[in-house]
Amino acid sequence: MGLFNNIKFFVLCHGLLQLAQLLVSGYLKGSISTIERRYGLSSQMSGLLASFNEVGNTVLIVFVSYFGSRVHRPRCISIGAMIASLAAFLIALPHFFSGEYEYTHNNSTIVNTSGLCHSVNDLQAKQSNQTCSKDDGHGIHAAFPILLLGQLLLGIGGVPIQPFGISYVDDYADKKNSPLYLGILFSVTVIGPALGYLMASFLLRFYVDFNTMSQESIKLDKSDPRWVGAWWLGFLVAGTLLFLTSLPYLFFPRKMETEETTEAPVKPTSENFIEKKEAGPSHVPELSLTQFLKRFPSIMLRTLRNPIFLLVVLAQVNLAAMIAGIATFMPKFIERQFTKTAAFSNLMIGGLIIPSAMLGIMSGGMVLRRLSLTVKSSAVMCITAVLLGSMFALPLLFLGCSTQRIDGIYPDTSQKCSLDCSCSSEDFNPVCGSDGTEFLSPCHAGCRQKSSDEKMKVWNYTDCSCVESISLPGFASSGMCDNGCSHLIVPFMILASLSCLMASFSQTPSFMMILRTVKPEDKSLALGIQFMLFRVLAFLPAPVLYGSAIDSTCILWGKKCNKNTSCNYYNLDLFRQRFLGLQTFFIVGGLVFFILSFLVLRRMDSIQQWKTKQWSNVATGEKGQETGNQNALPVLLKQCETNSVL
Repeated sequence: MGLFNNIKFFVLCHGLLQLAQLLVSGYLKGSISTIERRYGLSSQMSGLLASFNEVGNTVLIVFVSYFGSRVHRPRCISIGAMIASLAAFLIALPHFFSGEYEYTHNNSTIVNTSGLCHSVNDLQAKQSNQTCSKDDGHGIHAAFPILLLGQLLLGIGGVPIQPFGISYVDDYADKKNSPLYLGILFSVTVIGPALGYLMASFLLRFYVDFNTMSQESIKLDKSDPRWVGAWWLGFLVAGTLLFLTSLPYLFFPRKMETEETTEAPVKPTSENFIEKKEAGPSHVPELSLTQFLKRFPSIMLRTLRNPIFLLVVLAQVNLAAMIAGIATFMPKFIERQFTKTAAFSNLMIGGLIIPSAMLGIMSGGMVLRRLSLTVKSSAVMCITAVLLGSMFALPLLFLGCSTQRIDGIYPDTSQKCSLDCSCSSEDFNPVCGSDGTEFLSPCHAGCRQKSSDEKMKVWNYTDCSCVESISLPGFASSGMCDNGCSHLIVPFMILASLSCLMASFSQTPSFMMILRTVKPEDKSLALGIQFMLFRVLAFLPAPVLYGSAIDSTCILWGKKCNKNTSCNYYNLDLFRQRFLGLQTFFIVGGLVFFILSFLVLRRMDSIQQWKTKQWSNVATGEKGQETGNQNALPVLLKQCETNSVL
């Protein structure tokens, strides 16, 4: 069992486990816009879904972290991972009882089944409308609660994984190697979501019901705005991987031999006034659960009164809120702003933006290890990184286009000529007219003829009376019109990647600032409080906040049976300003708190130097005779106690 008594092998196993765990999270966020379309969710509801795994995590994380040194941490990690694996399978469950995906002109064209402009009397329309409720699958109503339950269990199962893993590594790794190991683990936490987005990019190219339908019977093209990919398949894959990676933890010991290194020790300096980490975990007195609950408020207050801990955590909370917005809604932003498919958007996130963040995290850990930075120098490093990140993020606010011209919706809300075509108000089968105007459907464009390619997936419509034309009636093609922003995708992705690269450079230094500024016996609890604040202040509310901001820019909600579903059209200018404006706000907030932490550290350093000087004066007799020094000693102690901010 020597292999399982090696901290390097533990880092490898923990990296693989975190990879599988975050694969689920990344895949969910990569497929969130598809789940929206499949089950008719608003962005606020999808934001709630994305953040709901934090609910079960929020309270439990503190208690689990505090008891981290009192339990068999590897075994607890394994149990949690198995629960998370079960949750991933549960999230995929709604697909198997929801029935086939239904879209307009497949089953919901109430007035006419061809989707073209026809005159139909009002009585026939009313009779067709009366059968609407029968077409609304009952499985859709049960899907959202099951998705929420799966997310809840996913959060509960993930409670012990990261804090137990970090504290285990920091306890048994050599102090010189600890930043590198933590940098590797933090990088893996980025690789996992990246692979999740890439897997979503691949799997969403398959039709949602490909397991029950033949290829010939699938009438939608992947570029069709009504296309729904196989969102459920990735959860089955990720759940299986999560279960397999949980098994090695059953064989790791509760306590491991502390790693030894042959490197020369780093000489202490005057700046390193904060208490150093001892090899291995410090002795922690055993407390029962009742004793812990009684002492928890005072212990938590003591931890939060540490100014460096509090300021650094608040800086991380701001950056975490920014990351939550990117992870949940950046694929949707790219889809809408640059008229791209969900598969392409996930490819950009997983293949470019997240690897940039991973490179920044790794670079930060390597620089920290090579230079052996002090806490104050780490704060300077964080300030520089976030400042550069904000400089690259600001131009993104101006890279975008307005919403394309949509008949009866934007910018003019009056319909032109389709009132006599008896078009359904719930129709959504967008076509682009030859005059550059987009219509909700061929019927709304006044089209009376249609033709298709051999696979019947790309339709062209002619004799369209509502499409402006000089002589003959205009024509239209299936799909949305281009809003003219496609060429801006390259500079947008470059700036977004550079911003993530710079901002993520602060990840490892900021974590090491926390580990080096709390007492050894409070380290596990400090990590627990840190992750709790992440969830309460960032990961839990941020997706809902972003979703609400996005919903506020909707100019046309989809409808089914007179009920709102997901949004069909957004005001893209407002979408860009509110989504990226929130991103800029949070990154600037992180910068402010890092600056405050540096100022506090500088003051603490000045006080420490003053103390050293005063004690030196007492010892060398510079303050007078021996009697005077003896009288001055209590005064100096009182001054040190009064002026200290620790």
